Amino acid sequence: MSARTPDPASMTSWVADAITAPSMHNAQPWLFRYDQAGGVLTLWMDPARTMPHTDPSTRGVHIGCGAALFNLRVAAARAGWEPDVRLLPDPAGPETLAVITFAPSDVEDDIAGLHPALSRRRTSREPFTDEAVPEAVLDGLRGAALAEGARLDLAGEWQVETLLDLVRDAERAEELTPGVREELTRWTTGPDAARPEGIPTGSLGPRRFDGRAPVRDFSPGHRVEGRRSAVFERSPCLAVLGTREDGRQDWLRAGQAMERVLLQATLDGLATSLNSQALEWPQLRWAVRDPSSTAGYPQMLIRLGYGPEVPATPRRPVSEVLVLA
Repeated sequence: MSARTPDPASMTSWVADAITAPSMHNAQPWLFRYDQAGGVLTLWMDPARTMPHTDPSTRGVHIGCGAALFNLRVAAARAGWEPDVRLLPDPAGPETLAVITFAPSDVEDDIAGLHPALSRRRTSREPFTDEAVPEAVLDGLRGAALAEGARLDLAGEWQVETLLDLVRDAERAEELTPGVREELTRWTTGPDAARPEGIPTGSLGPRRFDGRAPVRDFSPGHRVEGRRSAVFERSPCLAVLGTREDGRQDWLRAGQAMERVLLQATLDGLATSLNSQALEWPQLRWAVRDPSSTAGYPQMLIRLGYGPEVPATPRRPVSEVLVLA
């Protein structure tokens, strides 16, 4: 008797949930292939959506694909399936990131409870209030990162200043690097609402008139019609997500940890935004790390707080990212 495997309709639904994940510049650098006979799902990076200047190591691509992988795990768990994930299964094929098989399960995985957050999670470039995030909520987010093999370090006041200085240094480095500016322009889509990737005008958020939040400006030096200015929070709540090592598997694990933190934060009523600017420059990345942390390699800077609801950024249709074989 053959083992039961997920049907194509279920897999299509799970991948639709997976691709709600965040990715660098919303490039959505993932591809999936489902072997229906064997019940095996393969996750690849899409080489057409890499950024040789901004992300030459593809660390950012791995983090985004790791986030999509975590969403897929949540969707499968919610449907009563236990995914078995093998990271980097083919040493000769660097574009193959994971192979996943599935077994029916009567035991509900705790990540299944994160499913309602998949459709609600947003990257917000709006100002947050100065209301403090309760310590109990922050402890829960730390636990979410630890559950995926990463660490979430909340920045103290002295480290916030350091992080803001590093982000400003990264902004200046971007201004002096034509290749990085070209990639930023490529993935800023303007008013083209029909384009299913990149950062549309409606998701840019306001320009910072005052305040200290590290929010990336996706149209530096360009006037965007109707874009307003705003005062951002003076005391941003910043956290650094890090790992003990810095290989490709660690990047994929960091993406899963990042998404688990973001989904838990969404359920906790928090707004979140991501910033990788300083981490994209090797000479700045080392300084992002908290020297007292056991996580030696920072992977993402996360801003947490309370802010307004924002619209979702566009997503590629499932038919473009999933092959049913």
